[in-house]
Amino acid sequence: MTDRAADTRWLRRAIELATQSVAAAGGPFGAVIVREGSLVAVGQNSVTRDLDPSAHAEVVAIRTACRTLDDFALEGCTLYSSCEPCPMCLAASLWARLDRVVYAADRNDAARGGFDDLAFYELFGGGRAADHDDWPTTVEELPIEGRSAPFEAWAAKSDRTGY
Repeated sequence: MTDRAADTRWLRRAIELATQSVAAAGGPFGAVIVREGSLVAVGQNSVTRDLDPSAHAEVVAIRTACRTLDDFALEGCTLYSSCEPCPMCLAASLWARLDRVVYAADRNDAARGGFDDLAFYELFGGGRAADHDDWPTTVEELPIEGRSAPFEAWAAKSDRTGY
């Protein structure tokens, strides 16, 4: 049984990180990893800042959580993401053995923000992760109020580096 109040609280933190990332020359994506109600790691998109196409918020959070927990497997952890993880981040979540992934904005929100997530999902067959009940990692959308704030901040930023 999931705790929607806790899910909402952690998603709000991921959205806050995403919005802060825009102000710090990063992309509009944020993520947190939680285990047993405690924060394990955070991640912000730093693709353009670090010149690293794999530096998505979810991957950064997974890398940090693995170092923090001294383990490559993150069983018992939930990843909260400001936006539906792209195919790369979703695969990293599966490889990390996360119990759950919960996201706020979806791939369509990302596309409206100018990001390729939707196109990449279509390239890989278009299926929604939530449609895979047989996956070891549960993937859930929780479209909370304010989920578009990072993309709005991104659109308003005149000196952003598009990618």
